[in-house]
Amino acid sequence: MSVPHPSPRLSIGLVGFGAFGRLIARHLAPYATLTIHDPYLPAGRVPAEPTAVAGDLRSVAACPVVILATPVASLAEVVQALAPHLRPGTLVVDVGSVKAGPAAILRAGLPAEIEILATHPLFGPQSAGNGAGHGLRGLKIAVCPIRGRRPLRAAAFLRRGLGLDVILTTPEAHDRAMASVQGLTHLIAKVLVAMEPLPTRMTTRSFDLLMQAVDMVRHDAPDVFHAIERANPHAAEVRQRFFALAQQLDAALSAETLDAGPDPLAS
Repeated sequence: MSVPHPSPRLSIGLVGFGAFGRLIARHLAPYATLTIHDPYLPAGRVPAEPTAVAGDLRSVAACPVVILATPVASLAEVVQALAPHLRPGTLVVDVGSVKAGPAAILRAGLPAEIEILATHPLFGPQSAGNGAGHGLRGLKIAVCPIRGRRPLRAAAFLRRGLGLDVILTTPEAHDRAMASVQGLTHLIAKVLVAMEPLPTRMTTRSFDLLMQAVDMVRHDAPDVFHAIERANPHAAEVRQRFFALAQQLDAALSAETLDAGPDPLAS
């Protein structure tokens, strides 16, 4: 009687080991052997990730799946350096906060035989939790299949393996939605942080919830805010509308007209 051999672990390459790269590594470690490249990561075993090793771009590119967890601003440079070393059939995945620009960079910069999946996990290290027992189940991820058949298989793993709520969409539709969803959230958080110190004891429940939202993004790297507000082609329009409506409300309050007539912001 033959003894079945266990299936080999999937090998995944990860470029970038910042806060989000570490989050990716922690949740993929049970399913795959990771090879991680980051300029600030010394060679050898990766701290806190016993199944991961640090390597150069060539060793990362040898993996059948490569995840790019780098700032949107540096994506083109990373793709250019990685492309010559990729093997045909490799699946390349990005996790940036905007999708139209990165999808175009991946299409143009990667050989035709490389499969592409553009994703945006709609959570971060703060909202996903940093301790043991904080899984990803139920959290949302936007998924944009760009090239090849493997992106849909990867989406199935995200749903069944990690328990994520997978939202299939296009880069354009994603960016239009995120211009409001993230653009306004990060904009308001930036303003409130600049206004600190704010009350912490005599507060309302609504104010507490608002500050909880601020705390989820206050420690994001500056390049995250830049990507959300500057790299998204639809963010400026949403931002300008928000400020225009705020100015209308301020003018109405200054003129003491709110109680004398219809709501100036009502459509």
